[in-house]
Amino acid sequence: MFTQLGLIGCGMMGGSFALALKRGGLVQRVVGYSKSPSTTDRARKLGAIDVAAESALLAVAGSDIVLIAVPVAATETTLKAIRLGLEPGALLMDVGSTKRDVVDAARRVLRDRLSAFVPAHPIAGKESAGIQNADAELYRGRQVILTPLPQTDASLTQKATDAWSAVGAQVLKMTPENHDAAFAAVSHLPHLLAFAYFSAVVNQPAGRDFLSLAGPGFRDFTRIAASSPEVWRDILVANREEVLKQSQLFRHALDALELVMRSANADALEDLIRSPSEGRSNWQMGNLRVGPGNGR
Repeated sequence: MFTQLGLIGCGMMGGSFALALKRGGLVQRVVGYSKSPSTTDRARKLGAIDVAAESALLAVAGSDIVLIAVPVAATETTLKAIRLGLEPGALLMDVGSTKRDVVDAARRVLRDRLSAFVPAHPIAGKESAGIQNADAELYRGRQVILTPLPQTDASLTQKATDAWSAVGAQVLKMTPENHDAAFAAVSHLPHLLAFAYFSAVVNQPAGRDFLSLAGPGFRDFTRIAASSPEVWRDILVANREEVLKQSQLFRHALDALELVMRSANADALEDLIRSPSEGRSNWQMGNLRVGPGNGR
């Protein structure tokens, strides 16, 4: 499918995409760049890249597909570094968890090359970052959201769809605005809550003792609190308006539960719990809707 992938950011997300393309015979060569030479060296030893480039600009030279896999706050700087090296007709994508800020950066920087950009967000990952956690199967069976712009070349949007589909992903399309609103609710706020909850427990005087008693429920609820602080700092700042809206909705729901608990009204409490309990029981990852009355 491609002659050369220029990979900017040889971490878990970018490395997984490169490995998936290579395993599927979808790319002939991968040239990678990361700020840390040790990262690109490890990526080469693991087979994610074939050549380590000395700069982002050199990584995109000769590439007919380019993937930016850096923290969202570094997107604009990265685009500035590679703009002049983009080959005519090359497909340019990112993997950022926010899209409006990424799109705004692309509009400022790419200008006449904006048509090459197909913003992408793979709904996949692990708590542990780094190239050592790259996995060729990471995107199989997962959703990838594309948010093409009005200026995006339609043939490149199709090529992006084909590339992600070829590595096993289910591709959906939406606007950057709808993307950020949706993922504030189902991804960004849960991370914020996990960080806050773990902090609240561990910082109590007896918090460490409590942790020693924690079981599977605590493990599952706090799993994402182990995510990269740098990555989530950038995401929460970039999408703060939508996340704060969702946080207020969560507060209202928590207030309602606390109110009936204070009154010791067991029937009212059960009614409030029943709807989310049934909704979660009927929910399956990847479904586009939940049944009526279950939190559509």
